[in-house]
Amino acid sequence: MGLLTGLPTLPLAPVRGVVWVAERVAEAAEQSFYDPAPVEEELKALEQDLLAGRIDEAAFEEREEELLDRLDEIRLFRASRERETRP
Repeated sequence: MGLLTGLPTLPLAPVRGVVWVAERVAEAAEQSFYDPAPVEEELKALEQDLLAGRIDEAAFEEREEELLDRLDEIRLFRASRERETRP
């Protein structure tokens, strides 16, 4: 940005800074929300609960289906993001 374009837009600098910070926060939240690791850990814990007899087969299958659906959603999101970022 040159001096001639920079000076007239100088009053907008705080707004650009706030927008930049908001975009970074949104990116971090998105990465956290679409992280498959917690879902995979919950699947492992769910299987341990079934094997230990803390839950029955019906409860296991119901929760497992929910978690697998969530993993599918995460994988689809990540695949769409990869397609967007490819040149």
